[in-house]
Amino acid sequence: MNTPTSSSFPLPGWRRGACRLALAFAFVGAPASQNAAASILPEVPDIAAVTDYRPKIPLRVYSADGVLIGEFGAERREFVPIAKIPAQMKAAVLAIEDTRFYEHNGIDWIRALGAAKANLSNLGGGYGQGASTITMQVARNFFLSRDKTLPRKLTEVALAYKIEQALSKDQILEVYMNQIYLGQRAYGFAAAARTYFGKPLEQLSLAETAMLAGLPQNPGRHNPVANPQRAQQRQRVVLKRMFETGKISQAQYRRALDEPLRVRRDGAGPGAGSEYVAELARQAVFARFGEASYERGINVVTTIVAAEQEAAYQSLRRSVLAYDRRHGYRGPEARIALPKGADEREEAVAEALQKRGPVGGLLPAVVTAASPKRVRAVLAGGETIEISGAGLGFAAAALQPKAGKQLRIAPGAVVRLAKTKGQVWEIVQLPEVAAAFVAIDAGTGAYRAMVGGFDYQLQKLNHVTQAWRQPGSAIKPFVYSAALERGFFPGTPILDEPLDFSGEKDYANWSPRNDDNTYEGLVTVRHALTHSRNVPTVRMLRSMDVDYTRDYFKRFGFDTARHPRNLTLALGTGAVTPLQMAGAYAVIANGGYRVQPWLIAKIQDRDGKPLFEAPPPQVRQEGARVLDPRNVFILDSMLRDVARFGTAAQAGRQLGRVDIAGKTGTTSNAIDGWFGGYGGNVAAVAWMGYDEPRSLGGREFGSTLALPIWIDYMKVALAKTPERAPLVPEGVVRDGEDWVYAEYAGQAPVEESAAAQAPQPQDSPR
Repeated sequence: MNTPTSSSFPLPGWRRGACRLALAFAFVGAPASQNAAASILPEVPDIAAVTDYRPKIPLRVYSADGVLIGEFGAERREFVPIAKIPAQMKAAVLAIEDTRFYEHNGIDWIRALGAAKANLSNLGGGYGQGASTITMQVARNFFLSRDKTLPRKLTEVALAYKIEQALSKDQILEVYMNQIYLGQRAYGFAAAARTYFGKPLEQLSLAETAMLAGLPQNPGRHNPVANPQRAQQRQRVVLKRMFETGKISQAQYRRALDEPLRVRRDGAGPGAGSEYVAELARQAVFARFGEASYERGINVVTTIVAAEQEAAYQSLRRSVLAYDRRHGYRGPEARIALPKGADEREEAVAEALQKRGPVGGLLPAVVTAASPKRVRAVLAGGETIEISGAGLGFAAAALQPKAGKQLRIAPGAVVRLAKTKGQVWEIVQLPEVAAAFVAIDAGTGAYRAMVGGFDYQLQKLNHVTQAWRQPGSAIKPFVYSAALERGFFPGTPILDEPLDFSGEKDYANWSPRNDDNTYEGLVTVRHALTHSRNVPTVRMLRSMDVDYTRDYFKRFGFDTARHPRNLTLALGTGAVTPLQMAGAYAVIANGGYRVQPWLIAKIQDRDGKPLFEAPPPQVRQEGARVLDPRNVFILDSMLRDVARFGTAAQAGRQLGRVDIAGKTGTTSNAIDGWFGGYGGNVAAVAWMGYDEPRSLGGREFGSTLALPIWIDYMKVALAKTPERAPLVPEGVVRDGEDWVYAEYAGQAPVEESAAAQAPQPQDSPR
């Protein structure tokens, strides 16, 4: 702000202020003398904080396409120059807070004398009316407490004069509209607009504008999240003042009164569905700038694609809620005693709900009446909801008279409510199961979408980067990639029959089996991978050597120390993170190159000056090649079959593309469900499981748990991406009905017992 920096008044200003202080005594409601005024004036604080206004601007995180997805700082604030504040917003504020702002010199004497008249009748204590101008409010907010004492009020008056001498009216209004506290950690009207309505200032309706303008008087009492009825009452006062002062027409006034308002119930800022992404970005910025990160107005631009992030978030939520619904209602979250008195009951309900915030649209409510046909419940804020018909279906068993104590819904039960697509209220519950999803650009490693759990408010653990889980059959593609280098090709026959480990003490208590407990005899390698046959995969690993395969995993970015040095390696008994898996599948998707996932594209200061810029990604650097192009081509052809005919066939059917490839994974006892794969230029992985490992259910698999998340995301991610047709690399030929390396053409199929002695091509570069 270009403002004068002098901290002293010119002499005429001081004299005028001193003369008018005598009248101010009536305004503050207590007698005083000129000597008292003279003693206060020299003590007026320096006003550099106003004249050199530097608000604390929070750290903000954006998607690659400019969508705000995260904000960090003690204060939600967005500085907007006065010239860019909508005229309607300024008119609303001036109408209710300071009608003669552009006419007075810091004190509105007409208003002050009216307040003084009321205050003189209340000399016993307190102030019947207030008459603070916007300039006085600026003085108070920067330098003073809200205590209603004579010395403090006189200082406020003096400061107002001093500020008026130093700044223009527009500059004072600019400071006020960016500095004032408006509830929910929001400072300034721009931040409040996003907090309460999820909009920038310029998109607010007249009704929304009036509601915000009513907040400065008492942001706690008039908070539309906590006190919607009081907020609306105050909004109507603002609208009436705007009409009375000629700022709006009668037609505008009537329309605004009738307009239904949709306040964000969670009072949240940006980032719904992107909190895990924003937190990763915050950690990176804090590591560079420390506590200053939250005050300097730093902006972080990530590689996230907003539409894809939203698709990932919504698809994960749908799948988690669908799983939770399949496994039944567990009962209320808690129970409270409902007092008989209306006031006491309201207080008990409010206290219970205050402990439980909204979780992704699942709202806490206290049941006040319940029967098999109808439930009445109260939401935070006092709104009463009635649920009936289909809305009771999920929890129907809990409403029966014979329902067990833990299950039963009765008055005092704390439940969750949500609206269906048809805007019907229904009883739901918070899911206990966890899930994760991550998608990266297969060529560059840039994150495109990432959801670390069902809801960040429910659990801060980022399952994408922090959850080490068994991958199950989702690890098999990397075992088969190693097998290609040992002479196993898609057409190679391999036996699908129980393994006999008699005499082998290391496996005396282990007997691998197929998920369906059936065996098909002699099958091809392609068939074994397509249909996820466990026993043939173990036979193949036993033939080609565990240590070799385990070391081979390094090519894909796996930590070999977390993978067993035995045959269970073939069935995914090691530990991986979803992010590791995404990077591993990217190697196959991009033609054999290792990529390092990365999130932050650039960091800028509040003025747009770059503080960091990621170097341009190097796509397919030859030094990063870890797989032979022939290996990639053949492995890709088998993984495409998985998505066409195998355990992930629904992916091919629903997406309608031939370049979809990947692998399901289900661990023993269905403790983890996975799908990892790729399409177009996107590699993505979905996972579901319990944090405290337990079975997801006997009829649950990676195809029922994780694959639906993956498919729904890919529908959005690949909507404008053309299909990719594979090119046959040099050195790959058809031999019989399938592909082999040229040097193996015409050779007899590899026998299980002789696999280790098969001709070995030179290892692919790492």
